[in-house]
Amino acid sequence: MNINTNLKEQNTYDAIVIGSGISGGWAAKELTEKGLNVLMLERGMNVEHIKDYDSAMKAPWEFEHAGKLTEEQKRTHPVQTRDYPYQEANEKWWVNDLECPYTEDKRFDWYRGFQVGGKSLTWGRQSYRFSDHNFEDNKKDGHGNDWPIRYKDLTKWYDYVEQFAGISGQAENWPLLPDGKFLPPMDLNCVEKSVKERIEKHYNKSRILTIGRTANLTVPHKGRGSCQYRNLCSRGCPFGAYFSTQSSTLPAAMATKRLTVRPYSIVNHIIYDKDTKKAKGVMVIDAETNESIEFYAKIVFVNGSTLGSTFILLNSTSDAHPNGLGNASGQLGHNLMDHHFRCGASGSAEGFEDKYTYGRRANGIYVPRYQNVGNDKRDYLRGFGYQGGASRGSWHEEVAELEFGGDFKDKLSFPADTWSMGLGGFGEMLPYYENKVYIDHSKKDKWGQSVLAIDCEYKENEKKMRIDMMNDAAEMLEASGIKNVKTFDNECYPGMAIHEMGTARMGNDPKDSVLNKWNQMHEVSNVFVTDGSCMPSIACQNPSLTFMALTARAADYAVRELKKGNI
Repeated sequence: MNINTNLKEQNTYDAIVIGSGISGGWAAKELTEKGLNVLMLERGMNVEHIKDYDSAMKAPWEFEHAGKLTEEQKRTHPVQTRDYPYQEANEKWWVNDLECPYTEDKRFDWYRGFQVGGKSLTWGRQSYRFSDHNFEDNKKDGHGNDWPIRYKDLTKWYDYVEQFAGISGQAENWPLLPDGKFLPPMDLNCVEKSVKERIEKHYNKSRILTIGRTANLTVPHKGRGSCQYRNLCSRGCPFGAYFSTQSSTLPAAMATKRLTVRPYSIVNHIIYDKDTKKAKGVMVIDAETNESIEFYAKIVFVNGSTLGSTFILLNSTSDAHPNGLGNASGQLGHNLMDHHFRCGASGSAEGFEDKYTYGRRANGIYVPRYQNVGNDKRDYLRGFGYQGGASRGSWHEEVAELEFGGDFKDKLSFPADTWSMGLGGFGEMLPYYENKVYIDHSKKDKWGQSVLAIDCEYKENEKKMRIDMMNDAAEMLEASGIKNVKTFDNECYPGMAIHEMGTARMGNDPKDSVLNKWNQMHEVSNVFVTDGSCMPSIACQNPSLTFMALTARAADYAVRELKKGNI
């Protein structure tokens, strides 16, 4: 491998950020605004805000294949096509699975997007704080290692990232879901308001229903436009109405004139200097030319998404770190977690036939966790929340025999006769050491790198929880007047929620964790990991807001330590 080292001076920065998604964008913003010259490396293509959202304004009939995938797309994307995210309208945001395969010891659906912005362009945008319960559960029930921080350590950072990103939501004063710095909430529709009122009355406020807390603007904010209620978010938002790297953190970082973004840059490993016991930089494979190039920096932020980051760390071996960078604890690659979902209940709401909704709200309802708290005891640990909502379809019963003629056309101009209401559970998965990833050297990707192998499964605790996720949903819907309630379990595999976390966990003790309370490697003081891989447990809430807060906090600490000469 020919390493191009002639450019050493030119290739030297104060900081390197690996990855440009939700946490990488925040790292670049914070480090540049604090005066550092930063190189942000992205393994995929560049994406320019607005200009590169090719399908954002297309009408359904303007798509060549009417929203369907071609046989060739299915062939080249066998994993991405396992579920809904990969569509004709957003197909360029998802990886070609044949170019970057992985090994599934057990089924794991790994949804990946290689481009500047990463999955910040396609995420679901639900933005919830963790509570003290979530930071303390590991210690209380003995599963996983104790978090090295508590809610009070993150409170001001949650405030900080919410005020910049723009989170709309309703304050509820609910202990398991701390309130934040919210923009005005989106409205519940008429059925959801009725269900909320009845649930909260029936359970005497021991369960609540609220509008989703979402990174969609409801008012103009920091130069970005508000949500247009199109619900086409995964195509890229030309209004800047949802938080993404492109709409928010990247413009802030670029405004400092201290950020260099290098797309098509696959980080193969972090270079370790045995004399200083620090990282001195990274080795990159140019995705277009296959050339190998080294870049150097005083600090490295690893934000390549949970499994991407862990691959880089496992692949960064040396005499001092034979099992991966910073892996003396043996925990690197272990404790992989993802939420489990796709089960709950739904039914029909009567008495609202004369009501309809406004637009296509890019948001749903949220019922925060109420299990295993106070007097609510279950036969499993932790708990779940619900997402869902009520809707009135735009189609009548599609009877094949009626699909022609004037009567059919007349019917299409009226909404469906009935409203439906559904609650889908999102459950916490416990950290298990045996749920792990490791490098499979028997298989190579397009660029000649070994691939990641994934060995992960849900266990008894998750299976028990799913029964309650269905039955509690049915009970709540029936208590709120919903008719014809049916439970469902559409089966779920790790990876499907696209909330993978763990594998490089934080902790106070270097013997059983990879990172300290500042997301700093115990063993390599100038390497910080602030994406989902750092999480010792995952709660049941969507995690991205917590990644943002942890990243802003770690960047603040890193720059202070750098200025003191400690790293």
